[in-house]
Amino acid sequence: MMSDLKEAWMALESHWKITPKNTRISGDASYGFMRWTLAPFFRMFLRVKIRGIKNVPKAGPTILAANHLSHVDPLVVILASRRRTHYLAKDGHFRNFALRTFMRATGQIETNRETGGADALSSAAVVLHANRALGIFPEGTRSKRTEPPFLLPGKTGIARLAAAYPDIPVVPIGLTGTREFMTPSKHKFPRLWKRVGISYGKPITWWDWLEKRSSVEDLQALANKEDHEVKSTLAGMYREFTDEFMDRIKGQGAP
Repeated sequence: MMSDLKEAWMALESHWKITPKNTRISGDASYGFMRWTLAPFFRMFLRVKIRGIKNVPKAGPTILAANHLSHVDPLVVILASRRRTHYLAKDGHFRNFALRTFMRATGQIETNRETGGADALSSAAVVLHANRALGIFPEGTRSKRTEPPFLLPGKTGIARLAAAYPDIPVVPIGLTGTREFMTPSKHKFPRLWKRVGISYGKPITWWDWLEKRSSVEDLQALANKEDHEVKSTLAGMYREFTDEFMDRIKGQGAP
């Protein structure tokens, strides 16, 4: 039974729990203002083709996970999803006054890559605990490949978040055309005549995945093993979830 599987997974909580960072989300007022004023303006002029928007929950904690081709990708996801979406942004984006003001006004969260993945996950947990939408790029960085396939292997951070918040839907998103729309290090301004595509796939939760990939007996046996064995097994599960999720993003048209 699913209830037994959930109970067995929760017994492993000490191994997968993510503690939210002691910080707050900024920019609620300014974000709301820009959402209702600037967003319609951009949607009017951007040539964006949206598919599967019904797969995005209208409320509640959600993870929106897309491929990453251009600096404009977060903006495209935010505008198309019509959810107040928060991204983790590297600290370099907060050094310039103008960019820092914009990042804070839109509620983006500053992270430092040197502090490691655990710190980034704790920052991401802040968004989910606030019952908001978290935008992430499972590849961990923008793809710099010059020929297809552009999609990089996923980092397991997405699986760790899904496992720590097993009820939260994770939506696979395929972005197309954003690199042609604004190519990093080449285009200073977006080429508004270029078409951009965004396709949302059916969301999946950790419970959905776990029910097909594990059993109550497996999880109960895992709970009785040494810490290093539990860590190794969970790492394998995270890798498997991530690889399957990247296939979902590819299935949404990610080049």
